[in-house]
Parts: sequence; structure tokens; C-alpha cells
Amino acid sequence: MTRRDTAEGMGSVRWAFRCGSWTPSRCDWLFAARCIQREEKERIGQFVFAKDAKSAMVSSGSGGAWSFNLSHQGDYAVLAAEQGLQVGVDIMKNTMPGSKSVSEFFRIMTRQFTAYEWSIIQSAAADHRQLAAFYRHWALKESFIKAIGTGLDFDLQRAEFHLPSEPPSQDQVLRQTKMHLDGKEEGDWIFEESLLDVDHHVAVALGPADKPDSAPRPSSLSPPTTFTLLSFSELVASASPLTEEDPAYWDSFEIKAEAPQRQRETHVSR
Repeated sequence: MTRRDTAEGMGSVRWAFRCGSWTPSRCDWLFAARCIQREEKERIGQFVFAKDAKSAMVSSGSGGAWSFNLSHQGDYAVLAAEQGLQVGVDIMKNTMPGSKSVSEFFRIMTRQFTAYEWSIIQSAAADHRQLAAFYRHWALKESFIKAIGTGLDFDLQRAEFHLPSEPPSQDQVLRQTKMHLDGKEEGDWIFEESLLDVDHHVAVALGPADKPDSAPRPSSLSPPTTFTLLSFSELVASASPLTEEDPAYWDSFEIKAEAPQRQRETHVSR
């Protein structure tokens, strides 16, 4: 679900919701279900685990005349919206790759990055820093392909990212990252990077709309802002119910396990 009316008159919107720690009440869950399209409600109801259902619920909605994009991973769902530009957003949580070692995980993912990108990723001394660099590059690539809408058909090695020496942080948004597309620096795209917390990296891609002279320029954009963390009440403040209340929808949600057993054990051990 997304709030629309509070965005009017603004050039951009950056919202985040911590769905990982959200424990919806019966009233909250049923109200949220009333504010989304019936097809989306049915899709969300099919998730086996509550964690996935909650992430999908808060990522549902529409952006009216705005260009908007949504992403959810780890503990958060995020939304980025712009007027007059293509926009893509991706969030990645820095996590260890399950049962695989970092080196084995990287070997499997070799074809997703260029030799230059791998040199940057693997230049960090510690495994956790290499993973942070990996997920940073991954979020940038995903934000771009989500903005252009090509999905799995896009060869990720075509887009090579050159990062500034300054690392992203929770306090400010970086706009210095450059993308080389098919070997040439691409001047028509701007990338924003920030951290929601020490474990969650967010990248936003801003590109030209389908009209002449629409490429974004830093001087013409609003100053970059960090993501605003919304509460559930803020998230649904302007939502309008579309359907009648369905008590059975809460009953089916209430019996779902929060997450697969391995994920629950990993969370407890952190």
C-alpha cells in the first residue's frame, strides 16, 4: 500500500517500512487487506510464511500519475517515486550465503559482475566487507533493470558501476556513483545510495522518461533525502478500503509460521 495524497506537490518520495518487526493486529491486517486489489489480496494470501505475506502487503498499491517502484528484502519494504523520470529501487540485506562459503558463493555469481567490479568487491580484507560490497553492487544493478523494466532478459555485465571512495551511510545519500553501459559512461542516469541501517543497503536509479530532454540532472533534482521510516498508521493514513472485511483472511494469516526454521534460527543467533 502506498500513500499518494501527501506526495502531491513534491518532486520525489522515499519511504520505508520495517515489516520485519511489524506484528499486525487483527484489525490492522484486515484493514490492510481491504485497501488492495482483490487479485493482490489473493496472491498475498498464498504465501506460506507470515514474513513474506507482510512484506508483500506493505509493498502493494499504486502511484497514480507518479513513476514509482517498490522493493522488499530483509527487514524492510521501500518505495521510491518521482515525477517525470524513470525510477527503480532495490534494497539488499547483508547476509551470509547460507551453507556456502563466501568464496563459493562468489564463484556461483561470477557472471553477474564484470572483472572490474569483482576486483572492487574482493579487495576488502574481511568476508563481511566483501559481502557488503557485493550487495551494494547488486542493489545498483537491480535498481537499474527495474527502472528500465527488462528484468531477466538483461545481461547484468552490460552495466558496470564505478563507486565513489565515500561509503554510503544512514545520514546522507550519495549521488556520485557512475554507470558504464556497454563500456561507455552513461550520463543520463543518476544513482542514489544510502543505508537504512548497518545491514540494509538501498539503491535508487533515476533515468530519462520517454520524451526528449528528460534526462535527470543533479542541479534540477530536489536535494537527495534519506528514506522516511513510516509507522503502520502513517502508511495507511490515506488508504481507502476497496472491499468488505474478510474475517477468514485473518484466520489464515494468524496460523502462518513467521519464516522458515533456518531463517528463524539465524535471526536468533545474531
